[in-house]
Amino acid sequence: MNKDIAYNLADTVLMKKPHACKTNNWEILRLGADIRLKCMGCGHIVLISRAKFVHNLKKVLTKANDPVNSKNELYIPKASIALPDFNQDNK
Repeated sequence: MNKDIAYNLADTVLMKKPHACKTNNWEILRLGADIRLKCMGCGHIVLISRAKFVHNLKKVLTKANDPVNSKNELYIPKASIALPDFNQDNK
């Protein structure tokens, strides 16, 4: 079940089934073993496993920081998404 669809942080993707608000457009907020998504219709945030995400992914609608995304009030630009700081010194 390996799909060859490339997706990254802050991309807007189309999922197979719509959310309860009748929208199936989602923004990727976190990548890892689990993927955090935000519904572009109502702003609801969910965390699903990568396997379930890959299974339910139809296509990538827009890439990160695409000018089309700025028209949506719920979109968060890639620069504004909090990234973990792995360079901390534990003293």
